[in-house]
Amino acid sequence: MKPDKSKYSIIPCQQRVEKPWGFEIIYTPQDAPAVGKILHVNAGKRLSLQYHDKKVETLCLIEGEGMITIMDEKGEMQEIPMEKDGGYFIRPCQVHRVRAVSDITFIESSTPETGNTFRMEDDNKRQTETERSRMQERGWESKK
Repeated sequence: MKPDKSKYSIIPCQQRVEKPWGFEIIYTPQDAPAVGKILHVNAGKRLSLQYHDKKVETLCLIEGEGMITIMDEKGEMQEIPMEKDGGYFIRPCQVHRVRAVSDITFIESSTPETGNTFRMEDDNKRQTETERSRMQERGWESKK
């Protein structure tokens, strides 16, 4: 198989998306088979209590002190301290939330962001995020 060199790039990919709790930097191109993000959450802030209907993700705390609320195998919610450099694997429909005790930075790697993010609780009263609203927020055209 001969590679399609027209798809090669040496330009770094970076898109900063402001969030009510801090920001995220997406460092993979829109058409990549996986998504990589760096998330910064300000002390005292937290992400939505949420689940994804399609997306699979792994979170890894890099810096700071954070807590993760995550549904266990019995369907019960557990809030536990995040371990630095530890990976938290989250499957579709598994409810979760990250909270920053101090300013935190963590990495998220995931499957492409298809489907919906269902927000069960959100400190900023944001509703469910659809593929379309996500694309609009990032300034990307929907492929659908």
